Amino acid sequence: MIVGENARSVDLDVNIVKRRSSPTCARLRPMKHPAGSPRILNLEQAIEFIREDEFVETTPQSIRLRKKILQANKR
Repeated sequence: MIVGENARSVDLDVNIVKRRSSPTCARLRPMKHPAGSPRILNLEQAIEFIREDEFVETTPQSIRLRKKILQANKR
């Protein structure tokens, strides 16, 4: 699943389940819009947001963004 934006053009592979205290690990913060709350995308916004190597998954409860190829070593 896509959990945030990177200012650089390369993707960062992160495990958001593991908690690390390493100084080299990336610090994840919620994606924010100008109002200051996390960015919640509707279907049209999600489709505009994704890149060619990503999918938009929809369920009745949520809209998720994810990579087409899930294994990082195969991307």
